Amino acid sequence: QVELVESGGGLAQPGGSLRLSCAASGFTLDDYTVGWFRQAPGTEREGVSCIGSHDDSAYYSDSVKGRFTISRDNAKNAVYLQMNSLKPEDTAVYYCAAGGLSTAQTMCHRDYVVDYWGEGTLVTVSS
Repeated sequence: QVELVESGGGLAQPGGSLRLSCAASGFTLDDYTVGWFRQAPGTEREGVSCIGSHDDSAYYSDSVKGRFTISRDNAKNAVYLQMNSLKPEDTAVYYCAAGGLSTAQTMCHRDYVVDYWGEGTLVTVSS
């Protein structure tokens, strides 16, 4: 059974940090572009950061560039999102995603190319 399971969400203060993890099972992440999307209430889903399968090229949305870092560990079949300098506007449900035939930038801009989605983890940034 193919599954992506996120963890690490929770409550953080403005300026704080959180690290999201995504564990894959039922398939191997090596051949997939992987990434993180988020959706806040009343907004469209946004591609936050994606990273390519073989060249590890990373894409970041302008809203998180310089604050978030995506990484992958193919040996552990996992992908991570380190979020620093958090802002209240980062509050959202964060989803892990994997897409087999796209570049990092393409997948983050076109979520219809995603093959697999996690169920999401809530991140709340508030004092």
